Amino acid sequence: MVPAAVGFQCPECVRAGTRATRQNQGPYGGAQSRNPRQTSIILIVVNAIVWAVLQVAQLAGLQYRIVWFLGLLPRGVCSSVTEPGSYWPAVSKVLCRANAGGTWIPGVVDGAWWQVFTSIFTHVSILHIAMNCLTLWFLGPPLESWLGRTRFLTTYLVAGLFGSLAVYCLSAEQSLSYGGSGSLFGLMGALLIILWRQKADVRQLLLWLGLNIVVTFVGASISWQAHMGGLVGGVLLAGVWVFVPSSAHRDRVQWGLVGVLGVVLVVGFAARTLVLLG
Repeated sequence: MVPAAVGFQCPECVRAGTRATRQNQGPYGGAQSRNPRQTSIILIVVNAIVWAVLQVAQLAGLQYRIVWFLGLLPRGVCSSVTEPGSYWPAVSKVLCRANAGGTWIPGVVDGAWWQVFTSIFTHVSILHIAMNCLTLWFLGPPLESWLGRTRFLTTYLVAGLFGSLAVYCLSAEQSLSYGGSGSLFGLMGALLIILWRQKADVRQLLLWLGLNIVVTFVGASISWQAHMGGLVGGVLLAGVWVFVPSSAHRDRVQWGLVGVLGVVLVVGFAARTLVLLG
């Protein structure tokens, strides 16, 4: 791997991409990005805005409410008014409203479906958002240069949703999760598939990915569900982009397969919801 203006590249990848690229078209279909940094910058700005709002809310004592609102909470909780950030487990919505000291905070199963998306852009600590944005800055531009803007953004978001699905299905029902790490693990998985497909040296990336997986399972307060779900989502999306043969119908086949992955997500969320409601 060698330094590049948009992150890092490998000489083999550049040569392979050049051979496969037609005028204004990326090697895996779609229009090439004139500025492959742009989407990553926009995503970083969105994350930074949400983080800044949370910091301002902290000054007013409202940060915990917004975090519970934006973060992914499988089942709603009865939050304590007198002790911000605390909640009573196993207290129903009806009992919570009857308690003057409790405020009901809905979860996904209660209808807060936006959380599976907004949680991807929610960070509280400066270290959390700094690490995630730095990782996005290095991974995003080279991926966008290969995939194009639409495919790159789709990979980022769908990988994040796969991370949210894993959290929804595998985390404790009243546990709160947030952060963009699921999407970033998806980008690492996508980059691995692309480099492997181009027969590039993937040992450095495998080492980096392996270290991140180890940290995921030994670190405290880290959602392994989001990380592993995002990784699976990124690998699946990259497979759709790079393994569909080049032809006049490649775009249609690729987006059809993306639609299938969307159906998998919808069915997965619906099935888990039925289990929680039962």
